[in-house]
This record gives sequence, C-alpha cells and structure tokens, in this order.
Amino acid sequence: MLSISQLSKHYGEKEVLKGLSFEIPSGSICGLVGKNGAGKTTLFHSILRFVNYEGEILLDGKSLTVDRYRDIGYLPEERSLMPKLTVFEQVRYLASLKGMTSKEVSEKLPIWMEKLEVKGKLTDKIKSLSKGNQQKVQLIITLIHEPSLIILDEPFSGLDPVNTGLLKRVILTEKERGATIIFSDHVMTNVEELCDQLVMIQDGDVVLNGGIQEIRRQFGKTRLFVSADVPRERLEGLPHVLSIQMTNQDKWRLVLDDEGAGPELFQAISGGSYLATFDQQAPTIDEIFKIKSGVAE
Repeated sequence: MLSISQLSKHYGEKEVLKGLSFEIPSGSICGLVGKNGAGKTTLFHSILRFVNYEGEILLDGKSLTVDRYRDIGYLPEERSLMPKLTVFEQVRYLASLKGMTSKEVSEKLPIWMEKLEVKGKLTDKIKSLSKGNQQKVQLIITLIHEPSLIILDEPFSGLDPVNTGLLKRVILTEKERGATIIFSDHVMTNVEELCDQLVMIQDGDVVLNGGIQEIRRQFGKTRLFVSADVPRERLEGLPHVLSIQMTNQDKWRLVLDDEGAGPELFQAISGGSYLATFDQQAPTIDEIFKIKSGVAE
C-alpha cells in the first residue's frame, strides 16, 4: 500500500502541493488526473525523493529511503534511453541499478520482449528502433525487476490503439501480481477503463478521491440517452432538461437538473409507446473532470 499523508511542497513562495493525503491499496490501480500544472509530476517526484517535501510517504508501512528504490518502477513522461547502446546493454545497465544480475536480465528480457511484441533484437541499437518500440523497451526497464510500486507518467502517450491495448493488458497483469500502480493520463477513458481509484488534483489540492463508480454516483444519474423519433424542440421544452444534443450513435443526450426526473420524462417522451433506448447514467469521468475544472455543465 502507498500511503501519502499531509504532503506539501514549496518552490520558493509558491505552494505546489497543499497537504495531500490519500492511500492506494496493494493490487490496485489509481489514476492521478488534473490539468497541466496541477501538481501531478511534483507528486511523483516527491514519492521518488527527487525533491524535498513536508509530510509522510510510506510504502507498505515503511519510508521510501534510497535503499528501497528497487521496490519502485518509474516510467517518466519524457523518455530517456541511450541511443548507442543495444537493447540488452540498455536494459542490463538500468536493471543493475535495481539489483538485477546480467544472468537475470538474460533470462527475463526475451520474455518481456515477446510479451510487449517489441519489433527488434537484443543486439539492435536503441536508435534503430521505432519510437513506439523504444517506448516499449523503457516500459520493460520499468517493470522487469517486478517492483511493488509502479509509477507511470503518461504511459500511453504516442502509442497507437493496438499498442495501447497491449500496454493496458500488461498493467492489469501487474495489478494481478499485487503491485500498487499509479498513473497519470489526460485521456479519461483510459482512467475509467483501468482504474479502481481516481485521485484528482487541482491547484495542489485533492478535489476527488474514491472508486470510479463511487465518484460517478456522487454526481447523480443526470445524463439521459434516448432513441426516439421526437423533434428536438419537444425535448428542449421538457421539464428538468438543461441541454440536449445528438450523439454520433444517433441518440439524444439530455443533461438533467434532477436524476429523479427519469420516470416523468419517460412518460413524456414515450407516451406509453416503445423506446429503443432510454438509458439514464451518471456523468462520465471525462465530464466530471471538466466539471471540476470549471469548463462544463
């Protein structure tokens, strides 16, 4: 378990983190979200002790001192590999900093290359690999020593949909192994799909913390999706409807001011007739992110 208590960080007079407190259980995935400049990277750097801070950070009840770095796997947002080294040399060097021997790397690296479908050989130089395959090598370096805490900063950046799906499967496998995983992403669908927990930071404060569905329920089932041959003007005139739009799936999407209006709206729209779709949902995580950021209804 990762436990963060009253974490604060100042750069001069600027307070970047303002007494953050939350926990991430072992064997779970937490999505860390927030606008640019919210404090996500500073939080990661505090966990890694790249910066000094006030407060307490514990992993499985113990402080993260230098001798515990091998318990952490970190994928930074800015990728950094040495282009003139071969894949094996690069992985061996960085894995050795986590306590792995050359023999262990020789045994595990081919397995990881196959698992992540890296197009290249162990003897290929890093600079000869495509950008996507270089990113996979860096991910291997992050995970090959089987860390108990995994920190991924924008891990899907630059990946195509196929490789994004591949990485998601690897992340879920690491969760099943029992690792504590925290990752940042600006694509909320990735967060909603993968995460057990969401932590949103805004201006250095935690403004949301909880399970994905728990957070969605807090905002009520105020999104109504309807498939019906009904004029837009009629829907706009219904009580409790704040806005309306047609989705790409040919469904009306109504935003309501009261989730309890569902039965009344069903009767008003259907008139007792069949409706192909009448689906009342809570806002998506993407919508909630925008609401908390002050850019959506």
